[in-house]
Amino acid sequence: MVVPFTPAGAVDIATRATANEMQKILGQPVAVENKPGAGGNLGVLDVARSAPDGYSIVMSTSGIQAINPFLYAKMPLDVNKDLAPVAPLVSLNNVLVVHPSVPARSVKEVIALAKKEPGKWTYASSGNGTSIHMSAAMFTQMTGTDIVHIPYKGSAPAVTDLLAGQTNMMFDNIPSSLPHIKSGKLIAIATTGAKRDPALPNLPTIAEAGVPGYESGVWFGLMVPAATPKDIIGKLNAAAVHATKSPEFQKRMHDLGYNIIPGTPEDMARMIDAELKRWGPIVKASGAKVD
Repeated sequence: MVVPFTPAGAVDIATRATANEMQKILGQPVAVENKPGAGGNLGVLDVARSAPDGYSIVMSTSGIQAINPFLYAKMPLDVNKDLAPVAPLVSLNNVLVVHPSVPARSVKEVIALAKKEPGKWTYASSGNGTSIHMSAAMFTQMTGTDIVHIPYKGSAPAVTDLLAGQTNMMFDNIPSSLPHIKSGKLIAIATTGAKRDPALPNLPTIAEAGVPGYESGVWFGLMVPAATPKDIIGKLNAAAVHATKSPEFQKRMHDLGYNIIPGTPEDMARMIDAELKRWGPIVKASGAKVD
């Protein structure tokens, strides 16, 4: 099972938890391998080119399936034709966090600050075109604010610089920022989902805090080479869905701020279509491009 990102990140954690449960159900080892690069494209490309026998699986993301096609000028594959959905598994909301030195404690105060001094304030991201970047791009587009984007190579270095006060804010994945929110090193302003997040139930959503219609986040799901037989996909789907019902899996995911969203291959295909419609205009308007 391929993780198309670096170890210890949100996708890696979810993949290892899933693989651990699936190997119990399937009765054979499920090895996890990290193949990061090109915003996740390298890992999914590796699986897309593998034998369609059910032994090569990738934990893809809504970002890979619906942001990368608009972001990368030269995609090495068509992620939505060369891969077949198996099962959506978990979703994550992002959280708008600010460094304690930023004089804003609400969405309206962040907007007011950015409008008062356009171009002064900065937001960190895990890289151009990532869900963290696009959550912020959607926010600046919808609020008419000018906040400067500082991209990093991954969430970890972005959070490190935010903690040091090198940048002002970030729309980070909740599991990554939750420990720093609890310790008071970062101030949580609002979450990005349609509903309040169970991990931060007292925090408003950005939509309810002053930006109606705002909704952003990311989900992860398993995919296999497009030519994989339907009976194999069905077997993998059953194992993956069963894995999400394990008490150990549920506790680990909920404790870290993940939402569990098991479904069918058809559910995942519909989710991808909806994400393509949502993110295409936002990526284009942001001007983000990767050669």
